[in-house]
Amino acid sequence: MTSTTTSTAIAVRGLRKRFGEKVVLDGVDLDVPERSVVALLGPNGAGKTTIVRILATLLHADGGSATVAGHELATDPRAVRGAIGVTGQFAAVDNLLTGEENLLLMGRLQHLGRTQRARRATELLDRFDLAEAARKPAATYSGGMRRRLDLAMSLVGEPRVLFLDEPTTGLDPRSRRTLWEIVRDLVSGGVTVLLTTQYLEEADQLADRIAVLDHGSIVAEGTPRELKRRVPGGHVNLTFADRAALHGAAHALGRPVPDVRDDDSAFALRVPGTPGVHGLKELLSTLDAAGVEPDELSVHHPDLDDVFLSLTGDSDRTEATA
Repeated sequence: MTSTTTSTAIAVRGLRKRFGEKVVLDGVDLDVPERSVVALLGPNGAGKTTIVRILATLLHADGGSATVAGHELATDPRAVRGAIGVTGQFAAVDNLLTGEENLLLMGRLQHLGRTQRARRATELLDRFDLAEAARKPAATYSGGMRRRLDLAMSLVGEPRVLFLDEPTTGLDPRSRRTLWEIVRDLVSGGVTVLLTTQYLEEADQLADRIAVLDHGSIVAEGTPRELKRRVPGGHVNLTFADRAALHGAAHALGRPVPDVRDDDSAFALRVPGTPGVHGLKELLSTLDAAGVEPDELSVHHPDLDDVFLSLTGDSDRTEATA
């Protein structure tokens, strides 16, 4: 099948997979627009890695259909493999080889000519800030360097679609943010990314859209902002200097008086809702009229933690496949 021009890089319809009696994917539908990042969120065992492995032609589906980069997964898996790159949870780096040798080996596996793979290796070593360590064994690399090398290896064939399966697992915050910048650069250059991650901040930072997966089904989908708006839990937190001020504020706002101990370091009152500027002015005016002034005021908006806990179960499950 010939690749076609489309605004959708990945289209999944009714994807199903079971391992023995366990249903891992139960009719998943998913669209990933070109030049975007779509993140799959879900608890362990929800089916995230299984989706990636099927779309990367590493695992056969039991039902449903999918196209990747315009190629039908079932009828033209070779074309799919030629259009994708994959970085898994654990680096696929050969520790006995140097960084340069790892990239050259990947070039041979991609059937690149000698000159082309040497040029591509040099480009990627420079791009991922690995040039100085190019001739050192990968076993001497730090965790962040290994993940950058692993990602560089997945890009040797200049893929149109990149699957990142928990790519920053085990990285320190600085290395994680470096990898985020690399992903942003890739997308701005035309690459489409399907990301799975356990780091909710990562999805919030990178994803244009998020699909929440639970028990093999997508239970919610939207932009990070849209998903946060679906979940209740926003509130204004007011902190007062003493018990008298706390009681006065609770009475003025019609809220129950919190049960606080005398040795509490802060006397806090939570007011449900996330008002805008006008609403906050009204709240403060009400307190001012009652002769009460808070020491501190903060507004809490629902975040992806709230979304995750609201939409998924809390059982500790293990992914059925690696």
